[in-house]
Amino acid sequence: MLVLFETAAGYAIFKVLDEQKLLQVDSLWKEFETPEKANKIVKLKHFEKFQDTTEALAAATALVEGKLGKSLKKVLKKVVAKDAHEQLAITDAKLGGVIKEKLNLSCVHSPAVAELMRGIRNQMEGLITGLPPREISAMSLGLAHSLSRYKLKFSPDKVDTMIVQAISLLDDLDKELNNYIMRCREWYGWHFPELGKIITDNLAYCKSVRKIGDRTNVAITDLSDVLPEEVEAEVKLAAEISMGTEVSEEDINNIMHLCDQVIEISEYRAQLYDYLKNRMMAIAPNLTVMVGELVGARLISHAGSLLNLAKHPASTVQILGAEKALFRALKTRRDTPKYGLIYHASLVGQTTAKNKGKISRTLAAKTALAIRYDALGEDTNAEMGLENRAKLEARLRQLEEKGIRRISGSGKALARADKYQHKSDVKVYDPSGDSTLPSVSKKRKIEEVEEAEEEDKPAGVKAKKLKKETPTEEAEVAGEGETETPKKKKKKKKHEEDPKMEEEAAVSPVEETTEKKKKKKEKKREVELKEEEQETTVSPTDEPTEEKKKKKKKKKAKEEEGE
Repeated sequence: MLVLFETAAGYAIFKVLDEQKLLQVDSLWKEFETPEKANKIVKLKHFEKFQDTTEALAAATALVEGKLGKSLKKVLKKVVAKDAHEQLAITDAKLGGVIKEKLNLSCVHSPAVAELMRGIRNQMEGLITGLPPREISAMSLGLAHSLSRYKLKFSPDKVDTMIVQAISLLDDLDKELNNYIMRCREWYGWHFPELGKIITDNLAYCKSVRKIGDRTNVAITDLSDVLPEEVEAEVKLAAEISMGTEVSEEDINNIMHLCDQVIEISEYRAQLYDYLKNRMMAIAPNLTVMVGELVGARLISHAGSLLNLAKHPASTVQILGAEKALFRALKTRRDTPKYGLIYHASLVGQTTAKNKGKISRTLAAKTALAIRYDALGEDTNAEMGLENRAKLEARLRQLEEKGIRRISGSGKALARADKYQHKSDVKVYDPSGDSTLPSVSKKRKIEEVEEAEEEDKPAGVKAKKLKKETPTEEAEVAGEGETETPKKKKKKKKHEEDPKMEEEAAVSPVEETTEKKKKKKEKKREVELKEEEQETTVSPTDEPTEEKKKKKKKKKAKEEEGE
């Protein structure tokens, strides 16, 4: 059996002297305790040394990817083809399949072979002669560095560190520019305060101050290349009637030097923004299409790198930058934030307030896909980003048009406005709806109040009163009932005769309810009268009239107290 062993210096092929020892896998390590014991098991047959680091790197990368390199193919043809009947022990099973397919050599990979390789590696210095230990270690270190660089696929175009630094510098420049411009406006405002109100653009203000200097020079200064004609005329007019204080020439020089700084920083900021835009299109084109250069760069900067950002789920991408608000909401058990840095994307900015949450969620989902495609994919085009953006814009239109859709019927059908037709119907004003109060006379209101008070009294008291009532009183009540009934009939007749009253009764629902109540009360009266009549038949008639009068007085007193 032959053994293929790869080293940093080259390929080594060993001949196994005692194959029986390979059967004892657990005790095989004892045979490689010393170089002498190792030489009794395996013997070096051939060693193919690499010419330089480039060849070693090519061979190592071919082995890592499971491919058959040129140098290995030459060695196998030269050495192993002579002993084609013997098996070849290898470390990688995938490589064994390629060798068997191309060179028709039988390859072996088993736990015994792995243990044998471990033993050879342990005693490599004693088995491979002609290579000093220092040279082997130097070759191993050089190859390890080269292989690591290859694995990382180092490319200056794919370095996201530049983006992180550029966006941080851009933010710092914005802050410094804001401070410088504010200081310049305040400083020069003592001399020419009207200029700050006329020129709102910061860069144009600094350029104008740089050209003007002292405000007395405005009349002879040409500002046409900085300001429009009407603004220039306004500045010249304001300089003649300015209320600013006089300043020395040294002060003006310092202000002009500050203006120079502002102009230079503004120009550098514009240059840095162009650099960032180009770098973002090179590294993350799909992310740039989805959310823009600045938002994409801030997302990468916040995550640390493009690869770290690709590991985040869409929900994290959505609220990236709003961590403080998120943890505050979780702590206080309130609503969590809907968006973080992604809020500044153009798609979220152009939506209405109620749809911002939905759009930010869908945008975060598509952006997460775009980030992974940029970080882990090999293509550098932005086709996927453009396709997803078109879908998002369609979704945005759908959300915006949702309010115009029909409430009933098919949900997909858009609301259609009917054709306007002019109708010349003259509507008459109905004054009956103005007052919500019922049109009832004062006497009737007083009667209703009295009846309501009677109803509110407890039932037990009523029953006692009814028992105590005498037949004469019952007769009086009956007489009253008889007298009341024709009055009510008369009122009803009056209502029937008067059609206006009927209209009012039909219009006002309050009057209808009062009439119903009256009917119920009349029915109750009739029932009570019937009960009284029954009681008169039962009650004794031989009571003296004086006792009846006393009872009447007591009853009236009790009623007054109850009221």
